[in-house]
Amino acid sequence: MAFSPAEHAAMTRALELAQTPGVPLGPNPRVGCVLLAADGTAAAEGLHRGAGSAHAEVDALQRAGNGARGATAVVTLEPCNHTARTGPCVEALIEAGVTRVVYAQADTNPVASGGATTLAAAGVAVEGGLLAAEARLVNETWTFALDHGRPFVTWKHATTLDGRSAAADGTSRWISSKPARRDTHGLRALCDTILVGTGTVLADDPQLTVRDDDDLPLPQEHQLLRAVMGVRDLPADRRVFDDAADTVVLTTRDPREALAELFARGRHHVLLEGGPTLAAAFLTGRLVDEIVSYVAPMLLGSGRSAVGDLGIESIADALHYDVSDVTVLGDGPETNVRLTMRPREVVS
Repeated sequence: MAFSPAEHAAMTRALELAQTPGVPLGPNPRVGCVLLAADGTAAAEGLHRGAGSAHAEVDALQRAGNGARGATAVVTLEPCNHTARTGPCVEALIEAGVTRVVYAQADTNPVASGGATTLAAAGVAVEGGLLAAEARLVNETWTFALDHGRPFVTWKHATTLDGRSAAADGTSRWISSKPARRDTHGLRALCDTILVGTGTVLADDPQLTVRDDDDLPLPQEHQLLRAVMGVRDLPADRRVFDDAADTVVLTTRDPREALAELFARGRHHVLLEGGPTLAAAFLTGRLVDEIVSYVAPMLLGSGRSAVGDLGIESIADALHYDVSDVTVLGDGPETNVRLTMRPREVVS
């Protein structure tokens, strides 16, 4: 594939546009587009600002006006080929007179794919794969979900040095420090679903919302979907059923069934915050793709373990993880260490 220096520079810029601060992480992929005039200069730029808004290509075309005729569209994701809340981007590009399209990542969504084929059939020159790896990282969890047919799962938990999530009397409130709890809300904001089991709802009555620095829930449009899985009946007065965010009850104990239902609802990134039993079910099923562990510099010696029985009897069978980040949060008695890890084994 032959890409010009101008196209390389334009794709780098398109990737920056896709990651514009404030652009939602889902449910749609983040996309940027740069239109290049015949002389290689940028004629217009565009980006997708979230579900229901103009796609990046259309945004750029509208800004370019007649300047789009004869241009090259450089876009981070293969132009879509279907009608949803907005029309197909391929039709907009063809009607605008764009003569060449360069895209980074192929669209594997069966609903929207086929854009490159449609463009080529209309006489538009099409080349894909420019900075494809970088583009996949921009929409990592969206891409993962489409590739695997299930959401990406991040398991978040707080633990002591000896792996306890609560003391023998059940208390756990101060294992995670205030800076760690604030950081957790930032983590929640990166996901589209938070998942716990019925046991957690019955025992702890959590609200499961994204909160600001004053510990107040953000407006509902900034909240993730609250999902509860299990078969036990739950009282209607539990806080997870308030109007701060939407909630779905998944009447199953099977993690794969729960993830399949969430994927069918268009969910791509699940934050697992349940208790040790639920965590063990996902871990033994090889369904945890990332671990974020907040470790407190304290020892309890007894109490509830952060994770339940994994069925491991030998060190040879241990689950191994690669650490991608270590961050110290807070200081003094408010210190926690955040460890971010990915499994070495191939996920299923």
